[in-house]
Amino acid sequence: MAVVVFGSINLDLVTRSPRLPRPGETLLGSAFAMVPGGKGANQAVAAARLGAVTHLVGRLGADLFGDRLQADLEAAGVQTAGVFRDDMAQSGVAAIALDEAGENHIIVVPGANGRLDQTDCDRLRPLLAEASVLLLQLEIPLEAAIAAARMAHAQGVTVILDPAPAPAALPAALYPCLDFLTPNQTEAAQLVGFGLDTPEAVVAAAQALRSRGVGTVILKLGGQGAYCLSDGGGLWLPAFPVQPVDTVAAGDAFNGALAAALDQGLSLSEALRWAMAAGAIAVTQTGAQSAMPNQAMLKDFLRQQAS
Repeated sequence: MAVVVFGSINLDLVTRSPRLPRPGETLLGSAFAMVPGGKGANQAVAAARLGAVTHLVGRLGADLFGDRLQADLEAAGVQTAGVFRDDMAQSGVAAIALDEAGENHIIVVPGANGRLDQTDCDRLRPLLAEASVLLLQLEIPLEAAIAAARMAHAQGVTVILDPAPAPAALPAALYPCLDFLTPNQTEAAQLVGFGLDTPEAVVAAAQALRSRGVGTVILKLGGQGAYCLSDGGGLWLPAFPVQPVDTVAAGDAFNGALAAALDQGLSLSEALRWAMAAGAIAVTQTGAQSAMPNQAMLKDFLRQQAS
């Protein structure tokens, strides 16, 4: 089987400074780097490094950034036949500011990612015939993501949606197409209309989202761990104790690992352990795709946590 990712590909332009700037303030930074990113690409690399045959469907510009990004994906083991080189737009970029605590501000300029449409869904269709999981995010047009979810759902493929960045609302008809919905606290609050500042609010948010037709809701809570609500009931997942360095790719590592684990036939509980471990490992390293663990790293980390 395989994991298919339908999503964004960006070049991340990363600055680091002692703290994040206030509005109108200029700070002197300590470092700058250009690294491959984009939620779709990050999650594809995460899944591929954990042993899943992984296809990415998306768009790059016909530019030097696109050349570099495609080469990086292929070097990571991601299948890129579904990536279209669009000569009508630049490759997507993300401007990322990091402080010494690893917190971040991110501005994404979609470029070619913003042009995904039905033609991209047509390129997705044949890949779904061999797929067990479709992984989606929302750095691409919502209409394209919805069409992909409906297509995969109709073919019996497990659909995971990471609703990031969260829109004001998702269409009611989309929720029943989702086997997994994996927002963080901010995204979940946007979708349900209230904050997740207490354990009771977290549970209420998961219940509200699941009542809309989602199979399993997983709320990513940063240092507080995660909460999963499925047919089997609710489950609190404590965070692994690590010292964060860079939180940029934690959610992408989580989702890619979840998809890879499900593709390899692991149970939900074991898939959640993979996802939590991948996210924890990712925040201890800088960068996005460079922070994604391979299977040996993940399994060694889990053995250490169990000892």
